[in-house]
Amino acid sequence: MKKLYRYIITSFLGPFFAVLFVVVFALSMQFLWVYIDELVGKGLGLGVIMEFMGWAACTLLPRALPLATLLASIMTMGNFGERNELLAMKAAGISLTKAMVPIIGLSIFISIGAFFASNSLVPYAFNRILTLRADIGRTKEEIKIPTGTFYDGIEGYIMHINSTDKKSGMMHDLVVYDHTANNGNVSMTLADSGKITITPDKQELIFELFSGCQYHEDNTLNYRDTSLQLDRTDFNYQKLIVPLENYSFTRSEENEFSDEIKTKGLKELHHNRDSLQKELDSVFVIQYKRFLASGTFERISYLDTSFSHKELADSFQRDSLMASISPRTEILALENARDKMKEASETIENFDRGTYNYIEPIRRMNISIFQKFTLSMACLLFFFIGAPLGAIIRKGGLGTPVVISVFFYLLYYIIDMIGEKLARSGAVLPVTGTIISTMVLIPIGWFLTKKSTQDSALFNADSYLEFFRTVKKKISKTYNRIMNHFRKGGAKIRIVYMGTPEFAVAPLEALLESGYEVAAVVTVPDKPSGRGLNVNESAVKKYAVEHGLRVLQPEKLRDPQFIGELSSIGANLFVVVAFRMLPEVVWSMPALGTFNLHASLLPQYRGAAPINWAIINGEKFTGVTTFMIDKEIDTGKIIFQESCAIDDFDDAGSLHDKLMKMGSALVVKTVDAIEDRNIKPYEQEASMLRAIRPAPKLTKETCRIDWAQSALSINNLIRGLSPYPAAYTLIEKDGSQLSAKIFDAYVVKSESDAPQGSVITDGRTYLEIKCGTNALRIVNLQLAGKKRMDVKAFLLGFREPENCRFV
Repeated sequence: MKKLYRYIITSFLGPFFAVLFVVVFALSMQFLWVYIDELVGKGLGLGVIMEFMGWAACTLLPRALPLATLLASIMTMGNFGERNELLAMKAAGISLTKAMVPIIGLSIFISIGAFFASNSLVPYAFNRILTLRADIGRTKEEIKIPTGTFYDGIEGYIMHINSTDKKSGMMHDLVVYDHTANNGNVSMTLADSGKITITPDKQELIFELFSGCQYHEDNTLNYRDTSLQLDRTDFNYQKLIVPLENYSFTRSEENEFSDEIKTKGLKELHHNRDSLQKELDSVFVIQYKRFLASGTFERISYLDTSFSHKELADSFQRDSLMASISPRTEILALENARDKMKEASETIENFDRGTYNYIEPIRRMNISIFQKFTLSMACLLFFFIGAPLGAIIRKGGLGTPVVISVFFYLLYYIIDMIGEKLARSGAVLPVTGTIISTMVLIPIGWFLTKKSTQDSALFNADSYLEFFRTVKKKISKTYNRIMNHFRKGGAKIRIVYMGTPEFAVAPLEALLESGYEVAAVVTVPDKPSGRGLNVNESAVKKYAVEHGLRVLQPEKLRDPQFIGELSSIGANLFVVVAFRMLPEVVWSMPALGTFNLHASLLPQYRGAAPINWAIINGEKFTGVTTFMIDKEIDTGKIIFQESCAIDDFDDAGSLHDKLMKMGSALVVKTVDAIEDRNIKPYEQEASMLRAIRPAPKLTKETCRIDWAQSALSINNLIRGLSPYPAAYTLIEKDGSQLSAKIFDAYVVKSESDAPQGSVITDGRTYLEIKCGTNALRIVNLQLAGKKRMDVKAFLLGFREPENCRFV
């Protein structure tokens, strides 16, 4: 069990970390795309950019962890299902719930880790990234002077260059305007060529100019001297040093954004919220007193909730305005009341604006507090969605799981965003807005987990197609029942059912459950059987009596009394399953005809024992057929057929149960089609590649094992006759013979030269019989007069089995 759990855990952790890395990387690239303009062109080092993206990745964990948990759990359980490992676990007695236990533990651990990350790591990461972003924002872009245009990127200077030598960096035909004095264009330098370099610490810019002149104008004017002085200085080389500010990246203190809500953990949020709440309460008290003192209400008792409303109503003179006063006085009174209401409304609006600066931060703090818990809950709930989904769809890899994961994650994310916006606007409480997305996940997780433990085919397209086919069928039935009034055969299907053994019970039950009217059941008469000659009723009769159906048990099917009674029932369809051959006077009676269910794919295995003979002959496939009865046995026109695989471990009993279930559905399908007038029977045609094999009645000679045949043929005979009537053999020992039925065995390879029927055994655990080819190992058998037993029990009571021989 420890190895299995270790395997499950490693199978989960691989996809989890891979998906987490991919999701964080994708979200980080989206984050980088948003802030790319703030990063480029500022000469930032790779370390600063990587630090910025690293802290950004930490802030994205709340969005990445739930998706990683969801997708990893779908992929893990989907891979188990696709590789049939879930099936192997169930076969070993390990339920899906038990197989999920180690991953549930991992998910709980991830949820706890998500809480601590949301409470500690993410706030610190937000603080660091906001600080870095501010520092980067204060850093000016690198100096890159274009040619042919004026450049003002250097504070206090405007430059123009004609051309630049890209190899040497030398600029030609320079014009530099010095505006550091803020007096306009009073200082200008012209140079034939020049260079610009920046000191390594980016604190100074150095101009090196060659072969030029500098013009400086003194534009200071006064009322006595209005002349302007212009100085010109020629030079061969001039060096100009310009101080720079904020061209190098400089870090600021980390606590610059410590007041932001996103940078706080639970402890700080609770403390700040409680402090703001106390201030808000004090503001409310002050506003309340101001409102009372404003004179808006003449009676302060209006605001007293303990004051009797009846006394207030009695003291208020409702008809005071209708008293004998002048219209002018009445208008003034109404205007005064209006002004007071307007004044009260404006006062309340001012109070509301005054408290907004307290209410809005408190609301955001509450949202942040609850989100730290909902993240952890989302990780756990997404596991209970992903793991059952993987077990249901049974698809691993990055195809179907990715599509389903993205759908559920988008559903969660959209609802979460809507809830958060509603909570921020005050439309809902913060706890409601933040937890609503989680509450949506809970029933989804519960539903999927329940379906997965029940092996539900939730994503099986055939089940949904079957649903729509059923709806279409019901609509068609309703239509046909209306139209049947005008057709031959009556207004609705009225059935007489004919059958005898257990195989015929399930189709009868299916017809009743489908709502069809079974007017009568025809079966064989009761017969005495057993040592006490007790009267034995057929399985069909027992079921019919239990459900209150009319039962007919004719000795002879041509009996005129039976024919008359059958005709009086007025049925328009006869259904036959495992019954006697019908005379034409019977099968031709109903208006819609008579059809039979046969347990083979006709025309193969016509006869009384199709199930047994299909296995005896080593067939890999068989099936069921419904056909219209005619004068011959099992030769009528085929209506429908359904095929069924014969597994290596199937015997007559298990195949009987398979075909009984399949046949029941086919009978209902056939009746539905007959009711809808939607059948096209076709003739039985023998295949050119295969001869038709019959299925005659089983005899005692058929059941006798011939040990000269191959072990495979004998094993097929045993399977084809198990559990009834069972293949048998004789055991010779000490001159006497004992009959034994063999119910289960399997082929083992044997190269022994021992004669056919010889026994190979250790006397305790196994018993092998030498056949014409190979040997047959017996699993369980039954001696005459004894109970059925396994081979170990047989060997315990059978002395010296190696001295006996099977004949």
